[in-house]
Amino acid sequence: MAELPEIIIFAQQMNKQLSSKIFDSVNIKQEKILNMDKPQFSNLIVRKEVLNVYHKGKWIFMDLSDDYFLLLNLGMGADILYHEKNQELPEDYHIHFNFTDNSGFTCKFWWIGRAELIASNELSDHKPTKDIAISPLDHDFDLKHFENLIKGRSQIKNILLNQKKIGGIGNVYVHDILFKAQIHPKKLVNQLEHFQIENLYHSMVNQLKDALEKGGLFYEKDFFGKEWGFTRDYFLVAYNEGKPCPVCGTTIEKIKTGSTSSYICPECQKL
Repeated sequence: MAELPEIIIFAQQMNKQLSSKIFDSVNIKQEKILNMDKPQFSNLIVRKEVLNVYHKGKWIFMDLSDDYFLLLNLGMGADILYHEKNQELPEDYHIHFNFTDNSGFTCKFWWIGRAELIASNELSDHKPTKDIAISPLDHDFDLKHFENLIKGRSQIKNILLNQKKIGGIGNVYVHDILFKAQIHPKKLVNQLEHFQIENLYHSMVNQLKDALEKGGLFYEKDFFGKEWGFTRDYFLVAYNEGKPCPVCGTTIEKIKTGSTSSYICPECQKL
């Protein structure tokens, strides 16, 4: 599942490659990914120019001419692939966007992905995105901002995954974020010491920056079909159930944390 590092890379690549291109046509094979019927979507997007591409949480925002946005959500994973003129398309995709220069890109969503056209004046009411918080790699997300979020009796993992609190973190990077800070995922927020909050902030930022610098998760591909470089070898406790902790040697465990599972070292991350 694409999380903040992967979404940032997609947005950067798409902005550089697609800026100033004009939509010529769209081939829709799966109408369920849209927020309107196929004819309306197709008619609306034609002749619109790509002005800017950026991210918000786990969503890709494409700012278009005529006061519209194309929003992409990769769901549980997706192949979002750019195609040059006359380049052969993949056999399987849900939607193909074609530009006037005959370049384009296809989207194949593995599960619950979305492609939505939203008028600019309706964006503030768009339920899936209107309340997404800023991300840990945003300029304004400093330690003070993080400290203001860490309040109440919620479990700390739930706070980290709450997109209304912190945009972009999912159940891939969160395990090692908590491990590096030596915090159990079920630890209540109001039980954390100030030094633990500070350690958690730096662990979160450093983990996401490291993944971004390595090019994102290995099992996904970027906008040009290149496999990314953050492989399983870089995970410390995440997905390493039964292996020794890299710090103390204790056997790594997989535990249930609400609707998700977590990987922990029971010695380094005592509850």
